[in-house]
Amino acid sequence: MSTSRPGIASQSNNSGPDSVPSSRPFTDSLEDNLNELLDRLGESADVVVRKLDSEDVLPIALVYIDGLINVDIINQSILQPLTNTLLQYKGKESKESAAEHLRAKLLPITQFQECKTFESAFSMLFEGHTLVFIDGNKVALSMDTTGWQMRSINEPTSQAVVRGPKEGFTENLRTGTSLLRRKIKSPDLWIEEYKIGARTQTNIALVYMKGITDDQILKEVRSRLNGIQTDAILESNYIEEFIQDGKWTPFPTIQNSERPDAVAAGILEGQVALLIDGTPFALLTPATFFSFFQSSEDYYQRYDVASFLRLIRVVSFFVSMTLPALYIAITTFHQEMVPTPLLVSLAAQREGVPFPALVEALVMELTFDVLREAGVRMPRAIGPAVSIVGALVLGQAAVQAGLVSAAMVIVVSFTAICNFVIPSQVISNALRLIRFVMMIAASVLGLFGITSFLMFLMIHMAGLSSVGVPYLSPVAPMTPRYLKDVFVRAPHSLLKIRPKLAAKQEAYRQAQMSKENLEHDSSNKGGQSP
Repeated sequence: MSTSRPGIASQSNNSGPDSVPSSRPFTDSLEDNLNELLDRLGESADVVVRKLDSEDVLPIALVYIDGLINVDIINQSILQPLTNTLLQYKGKESKESAAEHLRAKLLPITQFQECKTFESAFSMLFEGHTLVFIDGNKVALSMDTTGWQMRSINEPTSQAVVRGPKEGFTENLRTGTSLLRRKIKSPDLWIEEYKIGARTQTNIALVYMKGITDDQILKEVRSRLNGIQTDAILESNYIEEFIQDGKWTPFPTIQNSERPDAVAAGILEGQVALLIDGTPFALLTPATFFSFFQSSEDYYQRYDVASFLRLIRVVSFFVSMTLPALYIAITTFHQEMVPTPLLVSLAAQREGVPFPALVEALVMELTFDVLREAGVRMPRAIGPAVSIVGALVLGQAAVQAGLVSAAMVIVVSFTAICNFVIPSQVISNALRLIRFVMMIAASVLGLFGITSFLMFLMIHMAGLSSVGVPYLSPVAPMTPRYLKDVFVRAPHSLLKIRPKLAAKQEAYRQAQMSKENLEHDSSNKGGQSP
């Protein structure tokens, strides 16, 4: 009897390069199967084969990969029962009946499956299973003996909060799904499992709320996952780039998070979550532009404070994007806009600088990016200290040497600080690229160049979508009733409906809003459904 995990649908996407061998069934010869198995594995040093055979004893072999299994489970739950049974066998039964007896009565492991081909055997071995081959049988028993070292649940490093849960996803897929199950104790939380990557066979979990998530979005995500043709998935960004909309845009159309509470909140609002084995970062889709300014902490503190902080993030985004470009445009083309005392001060600072404002800004921006990248690569204990000291020393030295003005150092420093205010790293990285283009536009056409580039960005963003959802929703197209959780966060008692982006079913999420209220509300608004 084989067992499977309840509530988990499993699908496989094994498409890949032509060099991947096709499936081949086992023979009834134990030696032939072992030889073929070891030959296909290149007789790797971590592959362990333990044979149990002697005179008048049914030949049996255990195969597993050292480092992926729990030795105690193998010794206590497989080897000991097998040894006792084989001592009683002594050739009294046929091989077929002895194998059936082993399978049905003696093996106390509940998680076992039958493998009939080498490809299925390899898949089980690489997931930490132990294979039991019995001479005279064309089927191998696969026992779940998973036991590799895993990182414990820790606080997320990229999305820390002052108030809220301190737990984050780990690299283990099953730990991730269990964290979501602990937060959403509903039978409507459905999980589908995929294997993507012809060589890595990476497990991907698609998680959604049945009855809330739009079926069309779910169908589209499934279709994109099934369409992935690659041999390796090593991190969530592989999946993100394969399934995202708008491949030639700097703006992200899929969110990522290592916080289970953030992913659970997205699922409850109709988004689809993708958990990838081997990485603590989960994906959420569809995602709009404004969702990248929301933080989990917005919902763990008072609505007025949360709204104030969210407005600061939005303002910081535009300041970070335009401040260096505005400085270049004003000091180069529009000096009349600056008060005379400030203009005199700026002119005095730039008197000894031999470069135009654009070169100043590019030098400072690139220097800051180099320092930040160096800080990330350095050992954690000294990285921040070296970055801060480097920035201070280099900035002061550059000003004293007359390479840049003090005002430019202030502009670039405040721009960097504003960039760190944005809670999403992916939109922050996109902003770094956009800023360079905007500085060049400002150096060529001044404020007209900045305005023209901003209009181009707005038109570009208006044309984007995320799994069929407009990227600027609910601002463009404008839907006022969904603006309560965009620029500000309304009190929880007023957030009665889910965001429109993905939840086409069960739009109301508060108990007092029944289906009759929903229909009545829709009729009062001219039949417009949420």
